[in-house]
Order: sequence, then C-alpha cells, then structure tokens
Amino acid sequence: MTDPLPRQEVLDLAQDVRPWDIIVVGGGCAGLGAAVEASARGYRTLLVEREDFTSGTSSRSTKLVHGGVRYLRQGHISLVMGALRERGRLRRNAPHLVADLPLVIPSYTQWERVYYGVGLKAYDLLAGRKNLGRSRVLGRGATLNRISTLRGEGLRGGVALHDGQFDDARLGWTLARTLFNLGGVALNHAEAVGFIESRGAVRGVRIQDGLTGEEWQARASVVVNAAGPWADEVRAMDEPDAGPGVVISQGAHIVVSSAFLPGNTAILVPSTDDGRVLFAIPWHEHVVIGTTDVGLPAPTRCPRASEEEIDYLIEHAARYLTRPPARSDILSSWAGLRALVRSGSKVATSEISRDHAISSRDISAWPRASR
Repeated sequence: MTDPLPRQEVLDLAQDVRPWDIIVVGGGCAGLGAAVEASARGYRTLLVEREDFTSGTSSRSTKLVHGGVRYLRQGHISLVMGALRERGRLRRNAPHLVADLPLVIPSYTQWERVYYGVGLKAYDLLAGRKNLGRSRVLGRGATLNRISTLRGEGLRGGVALHDGQFDDARLGWTLARTLFNLGGVALNHAEAVGFIESRGAVRGVRIQDGLTGEEWQARASVVVNAAGPWADEVRAMDEPDAGPGVVISQGAHIVVSSAFLPGNTAILVPSTDDGRVLFAIPWHEHVVIGTTDVGLPAPTRCPRASEEEIDYLIEHAARYLTRPPARSDILSSWAGLRALVRSGSKVATSEISRDHAISSRDISAWPRASR
C-alpha cells in the first residue's frame, strides 16, 4: 500500500470541480467499505467524514467478528449465515487483523450445557467450510482448565467454541488506504452540511472543512448516506419530514487487568437476566468486559459509559469470576453507538434485529463507471 497523502493534497483532490460518480458521507467501516467497493468497480469516488476515520462506532466495538450466537437463539438464521460469511471473508482478506478467538460458555445447569451444546453444533453447520473451529461440550474440569479464574461453585461444565477477533479501527484505516490505492479520495474533518438538488433529486453535497471553515460544493450522480447513528441527521437535510429511521443503542465496555482472565480464552454469557450478552475478552494483554444495550433518544458525538452501565458490567462479571472486579480495578472504559433499523413498536434495543437495511430515493441516474 502507498503511504497516506498529506491532508492538503487530499483536500485539493476533494475540491476538484469535476463531478464525482459517487460521494459517500460517513467514514466508518460501512462508509469506507462502500467507497472501496465503488472505486473498485471503476466509479470516481469521494468520501467525506465529519470527524476522523473510524472515530465513532467503528473504533468502539467489542472487537469481535462473530456470526451472533444470540441471533441464532432468536431465530435470525439468515442474519447469522450472512455474518458468518462476512467473518470468513474478513479472515481471508485481512488475516493480519482478524484472528481466531476461543470462547467458553460456562454452564451452571445441565440444561444449559445441553442447550448451548446443540445450538453451537448448528452454528458450526451454518459456518460450513468457513468455520474457525468445531465447538465442544466440556466437563467441569476441562472448563476450569481453560479458564482458571471462572467461578467453580455450582459449575456443571461448559461449551467451547471459536469465533473471530479483530482490530476494528485498524480495519477501517486499511480500507481508507485501499480506497486511495484504487484511485478514490477520502477526506477527514470534512462535514456534509447540505445537499445540492436538481429536479427533485440529490446531485451533490455541500462540504465544510472542519479545520478552516471553508465550504465548497461537490457534485455527484449518487450520494450514499453511511453516517451510522447520524444517518437520520444526514437524511433530514434532504427529507426533513421523513421521520426517524434508526434507533440508537449504546454499548459500554470496561478494561481490567489480565489477572482477571489469564490466557487467550474468552468468556461468553449468551443471555444475562435482561437478555443481553456479556463478554470477557483478552485484548492486548488486558481484558475487555462488555457489553451493555441501552437505548438513547439521540446520538452523541462523545459517548461515555454511564455509571449504571459500569455497575451493570461489574455486577455481572462478578457472578462468573473468582475475583470480582471493583471500580478501582477499571483501567479504562468506552462506549459506542449502534444504529439499529427501526421496526414496529419494539422498545427494548436488545430485541431489535441487527440486520441492515438499504433504502434508495432515486437510482435512475446511477452512473456508468468513469474509469
């Protein structure tokens, strides 16, 4: 890959007066992925990001590339199959960023051990040749051998499985560099502040440089809204009466010493008291514990783990670890926002499907590739 260009050179490229085929608004992994796809197909592509690339949701995940054991339990088979295919592609295309992560689901009843054992065999079958490793039902001793700090009182055994772990922010930056290699342009600290419309269709974007305040117009045949949690905000610049299309959910994480979970095996609790998922995951010689699922009325640029979320994570981690973490053990914390597709009248964000949705206002002018 080539080295990144100085920002002024990128700014000069972004201000080219020639029309673009496609402009992507949003520099997270979804927007960068869309821009890479467009540029690889020969479209002249520009991406603009209000903050820095991957500075939002794409650097605040649980660092997992997984098919979604919980979604399998909820019956979302097509979602799980699609996620497993994507996991396989990422593992193949970015082996330096995606690795196998062994996990154990501890079982404190015999029913849990059987239930999750059968369910994960189905998970293996859905993954097919892209499976990272076969799941196994473990006895009590084998479970404690894998996770020495797991609470042993009442433990009946567990189920071992394999999923993917990745560096989310580095993946985003790799996509950005790939975009430049393909001839596309990605500009950070550049905000879409309005659309250019012609005959009732969006034909470009008004962009403001976040560092200088300078504003210019960039014309394009197609504009892609990939702003994630801020998708409604971007959409409102074109359709102010459209109403909300996404629901915002916050997921928080805390970081503690590896002494709480030595080794390379993670703990997965597929369903806590309120139906959420709890992970304790080795990460860069530390342990990440997450995640929460709290609905928010609107997105915020700088989400933070709330006191209630931190208490929740500490309380639930204490149920499974021999040494319960305390607030004084927390080395760091972060929170990320999920943009969930609004559907029906469901209120609890944990019940809303994680599937994606694509809506198109006008594709009649979809361009032919310029290159």
